[in-house]
Amino acid sequence: MKASGDTDDERRPVTILLAEDDPDVSDLVRHVLEAEGYHVDVAGDGEQALARFEACCPDLVVLDVMMPRLTGFEVLSKLRDLEEEGAAVPVLILSARTSEEDIVKGFRLGVSDYVTKPFMIGELRARVRSLLARV
Repeated sequence: MKASGDTDDERRPVTILLAEDDPDVSDLVRHVLEAEGYHVDVAGDGEQALARFEACCPDLVVLDVMMPRLTGFEVLSKLRDLEEEGAAVPVLILSARTSEEDIVKGFRLGVSDYVTKPFMIGELRARVRSLLARV
């Protein structure tokens, strides 16, 4: 039986890029995702997120909005500019920014899903699984 983090056509674990500047949140989310069998690559700011994206070629990006150096919105915009049409990696925003304006902005920029902090662990797991099932 394959782990939930394994892809159908390969046996390598699914790679998730987690871009989060809060060490406590980052550790929690990394632990939750690794427990699901995913490989998690962590970036602590927006510039690191872009560099790690190009280096690790993730299957999914979990992205905070309020990060130093580049905001999550700036990172998302740059990611979408880097990608070829039709090859967009799913991006889940995980943010304390809860206003309708911020959520709509995220979707306008091409986010796949938006989860607000504080978040429920089970919901995060379900949304990650759902996004990865679409890939």
